[in-house]
Formats: sequence, structure tokens, C-alpha cells
Amino acid sequence: MAVTGPAPADLLAAARRELARLVPALSAFLDGLPVPLWRARPASREWAPVEIVCHLRDEEVEDFRARVRVVVEGGTTFTPIDPEGWAVERRYHEADPATALSALAGARAASLEWLASLDPGLLRQAVEHPRHGRFSGLDLLAAWVTHDRLHLAQLAATLARTGADRWAPLRAAYAGPIPYASAPPT
Repeated sequence: MAVTGPAPADLLAAARRELARLVPALSAFLDGLPVPLWRARPASREWAPVEIVCHLRDEEVEDFRARVRVVVEGGTTFTPIDPEGWAVERRYHEADPATALSALAGARAASLEWLASLDPGLLRQAVEHPRHGRFSGLDLLAAWVTHDRLHLAQLAATLARTGADRWAPLRAAYAGPIPYASAPPT
């Protein structure tokens, strides 16, 4: 049985609306955040807000937009990416938060403009990923929106934990379960 989904034009329009929400949502979370909290990790192996923003910035250009472009232009292979490696190699934790957020905003604006120019029918085309199977442009658009939402949830969880820790010994946990374990006192 064939898998059906939204019509390409409908998905493209909905995805563009959803993708346009990222930068305003990030600004709402991050405007006025003190620089130490931009760099605060909620747990030792989790990303700080500045690292999340840098990740989103690089994925914007080198993953999602690039891969949708390969699909709609009739390409046959995706350029390999290494998001975890980029975080270390590109020193995300040390990046300037305002610069990273501004770069993401510019990249997202360019993506939205480019997506507005696409023929939605081309999104039905697909490219084989060596590990994950065949991806159509429609798959990638849905994943792009979901990626934004996952990282907004990650950012919200990070800010909840670092905020609760910042205000200790006040009992912020009254609000409900706070993601990530509290850091032991130093």
C-alpha cells in the first residue's frame, strides 16, 4: 500500500509557516539571557543554549536546505555531515551568542525565500541516504520542522534546569519535574 501524505503545495506552505516561527521563538527564549546562562549546560554532556543555536545555524545551511536542494535539483547523493563533530571542531561553546543568533536568522530568512521559489511538485523526488534509506523533499521538509521543534524543546528544558539551579535553594521544582538532574553542589 502506498504511503500518502499532504499534497506537496500544502506541506510546503505549512512548513514555511512553521519554519518562520523559529527565530521569533528563540528570541523570546533568549533575549536578555545573561551570557553565563548562554554557556550553561544543564548536564555535563548536554548542550548549552549557545551550542543549540550554533547547531541550528549550521544545520540550516549544511543539512536541511542543502539536502532539499539536492532533491529538487535531481541530485543523487547528499554531502555527509557531522553535527556532533561540528560542535567540537567549530567551538560552539565559545561562540558569541548574538553573532550565532544573527547568523541563524539570516540563514533562515534565506531558506524561507528559497523555499518560496520552489515548485512543490519537485519535492516528490527522492534521494537515497546511505544509512537511512530514501528521502523525498517532503520527508526532509517534515524533518526540518520537527528538528526545529526538538531543539526548541531542548532549549526550554535547558533553560528550566539552569534557571532552577541558578535560583537554588529556592524550590523551583514545585513547578513540576525539571528536566536533567540537578548538578551536585560544588
